[in-house]
Amino acid sequence: MTQFTNQLINGQWKKGSSDKVIENKNPYNDKLLFTIQSADKSDLEEAYTAAQKAQKAWADMPLYEKQQLFDQLLEKMKAEKETIIDWLAKEAGSTKIKAESEFAAAVAVVKESASFLTRVTGVILPSYTPGKENRVYRSPKGVVGIIGPWNFPFHLTLRSLAPALATGNTAVIKPASETPVTAGLLIGKLFQDAGFPDGVVNVVVGRGSVIGDDFIDNPIPKLISFTGSTEVGRHIGESAGRNLKEVALELGGNNVMIVLKDANIERAAKAAAFGKFLNQGQICMALNRIIVEKEVHDKFVTAFMDEVKKLRVGDPADPATFVGPLINKEQVERIQKQVQESVEQGAVIELEGQSEGALLPPIVLTGVTAGMPIAKNEIFGPVAPIMKADSVEHAIELANDSIYGLSGSIFTEDRHRGVEIAKRIETGMIHINDQPVNDEAHVPFGGEKASGVGRFNGEWAIEKFTTVKWISVQEGYREYPI
Repeated sequence: MTQFTNQLINGQWKKGSSDKVIENKNPYNDKLLFTIQSADKSDLEEAYTAAQKAQKAWADMPLYEKQQLFDQLLEKMKAEKETIIDWLAKEAGSTKIKAESEFAAAVAVVKESASFLTRVTGVILPSYTPGKENRVYRSPKGVVGIIGPWNFPFHLTLRSLAPALATGNTAVIKPASETPVTAGLLIGKLFQDAGFPDGVVNVVVGRGSVIGDDFIDNPIPKLISFTGSTEVGRHIGESAGRNLKEVALELGGNNVMIVLKDANIERAAKAAAFGKFLNQGQICMALNRIIVEKEVHDKFVTAFMDEVKKLRVGDPADPATFVGPLINKEQVERIQKQVQESVEQGAVIELEGQSEGALLPPIVLTGVTAGMPIAKNEIFGPVAPIMKADSVEHAIELANDSIYGLSGSIFTEDRHRGVEIAKRIETGMIHINDQPVNDEAHVPFGGEKASGVGRFNGEWAIEKFTTVKWISVQEGYREYPI
């Protein structure tokens, strides 16, 4: 715990230099876990400089030594599994089910990233010039700045960090202020305990309003990786663009489940309940809108309500809990305001519980139309808006009526037809007969439109965290027309 009240810079745990303090609170009971002295611009500069100095030696380290370090990291993660899950519960409000799935996803992404050690390859291409050989070399970008989120803090930070390191980069992490341990400090300790060299992983904790712009504008990092809201992502993209710096942005979503009239309604309802209320809906991929063909609308609502009523709401430390607290009370107030405005515009509340602190029981709405706040905005909370579609074409139109395009799903007994419909949905990911919360470490993850830029995972991560250089080799000497 003492380490987690400090910054991790160049292998040393040190107090932040700012006079500002960040309070780390348990969102379920609002108890103070600890306070941490915030980093300032000087700490950030020190961290980036340390990463820059460590990068060449790290990139040049023999592969077998790097492989040993990644193996040791996986062993440390497995040994500390219960500690990690405990921190996810008390810092992020994660339920046992969510924390277990997050840990498994984190292990998978580290394993996949370790394979990059032998997958960063170049290519030799022919030339139109006689006697010339074109060689294309792939190398690390250098230093990567990673801004970790608070909703899936452990996995989503590692989803950028592990591939960045495996491809030869070093990194500086700025974790979300709500989850400084699970989005940064605990991760830094795991890498340190696994034996990674000093300076390869650095963690600076400070609010975005204090060091956010400096984190992006610093000339050392060549790429900024961010997972979070579209509003913040736009700002990061604008700042990076001014500095001609690359970004990897995984942003918001307004994801749909389309339930066609030939769907297995019971299966669709169960999948919808999971995909909507896992982690209280605080997932970029969570269901935001459930679009049901009119012929089966009422049947689906009944089946869905039956599933939702089974979900236990309460203490995330209780293994039986499925819906825990939101990250803070402000999120509850924001969501309740959007629900009220939507009801005033004609939405009907089918299910609603009494909120308590940061706990907000599931809310189910019917009669939702596209212009309502609860359908137009990313909810990021436990509210399920159900929309009625007059036809498949109408369902597709409703699905695409959004600035977002991250994930989605389609339920139908005709899988081929489902795929043809999926091709017409403007989204980076979509799943047939499944809910939209899916992430596999070897499959491209990312969105279209306002849902982000770039793809994470697998060979797409290798592409994102490396750069290529063309070196041509001329055998003999060319003749020039001069």
